[in-house]
Amino acid sequence: LGASAMYAYQFHNMQVVADQNGWTRFSSMQCHYNLLYREDEREMIPVCRQYGVSITPYSPLASGHLTRPTWDSDSTRSTTDNTMRNKYDHDRQIDMPVVERVHELAERLGVPMADVALAWHWAKGVAAPIVGCSKPNRVDDAVRALDVRLTPEDVDFLDELYQPHELVGPKARPGEKPLAGTDRVR
Repeated sequence: LGASAMYAYQFHNMQVVADQNGWTRFSSMQCHYNLLYREDEREMIPVCRQYGVSITPYSPLASGHLTRPTWDSDSTRSTTDNTMRNKYDHDRQIDMPVVERVHELAERLGVPMADVALAWHWAKGVAAPIVGCSKPNRVDDAVRALDVRLTPEDVDFLDELYQPHELVGPKARPGEKPLAGTDRVR
């Protein structure tokens, strides 16, 4: 049983209610989590760890931003996907140093940047990042990343430049104003 796109307190409450009623607990949380957006490390991931819930993050490659050393791309998705741009472009200046770190480590290890970004997830205890594959060979690329092992020093190198972001994804409850960052339009 999986859950997605909610506040940590809501997920915690749902687990408590399941326990109180003898229902099946949630066993998987699909959340927005990658090297450029780590806000769920504050609350959601600790709740998941408390309940032994697998983390299956979407957008593990930050909509392609963790697959190339430059921010911009002329791909169809990069030029037409407003949702992607609204999630990431606002924080471009604080995120580019992280992208540069991924590029540097990938070069040092002799692997593609995507492999480093996915290996970071496994180093963080993620069970299965949800990788969107626009081409069949992308599946093989994602599987190849399983062979990359990051050291604790590598993980620290990738983590140290991260700066907190406004929340992106959770929606306001009825009658409340949207959270900062969730009502941005381009």
